[in-house]
Amino acid sequence: MSFANFPSSGLVSSGVKEIRVRQLVMILDNPGARDDQQGNSFLCGTRETLQLGMREAGIDTNGVYVTYLLKCRPRRAYNKPEARAACLSHLQMQLLQKQPLILFGFGNVVAEALFPDMENVSVKELRGSWHEFQSTPISFSYHPLAVRRRPNLLRFFIEDLKSLKEKWMELQHVRH
Repeated sequence: MSFANFPSSGLVSSGVKEIRVRQLVMILDNPGARDDQQGNSFLCGTRETLQLGMREAGIDTNGVYVTYLLKCRPRRAYNKPEARAACLSHLQMQLLQKQPLILFGFGNVVAEALFPDMENVSVKELRGSWHEFQSTPISFSYHPLAVRRRPNLLRFFIEDLKSLKEKWMELQHVRH
């Protein structure tokens, strides 16, 4: 019997039973304006920069699940701590459902939301090492928009994504 892959569902069918594919989940702060209006991912500059970094690191852009801390794009000034706290439970439920093998966060907004007990937490201090969130390994890099605005960060961004790929490959081999 041949295997048919269903990447959007995270399932692989063997014809007899469905097996959950544990995946890489990337977490951004919120959907971009064009993403939100048109429903297409990787459309705005942030997503273009993310795709570039993933290609440079050798990560298949179709092999990851991208999600957001805030589930909608803020339209005007808002209470950021309150919005993050309100949306964090939705992200946690989503991660429990997806059961990812590995997580990767982008930017200080995501780092602050996932590690609220760490004083003055920042990507600069978190990047380059692995941490745990809900018993899942997580690392961080600069937000793609920061990389786009400050091209000197691109080298670090790609290094972080290469490190992610190495860790992901390592975890896939350990779990199989």
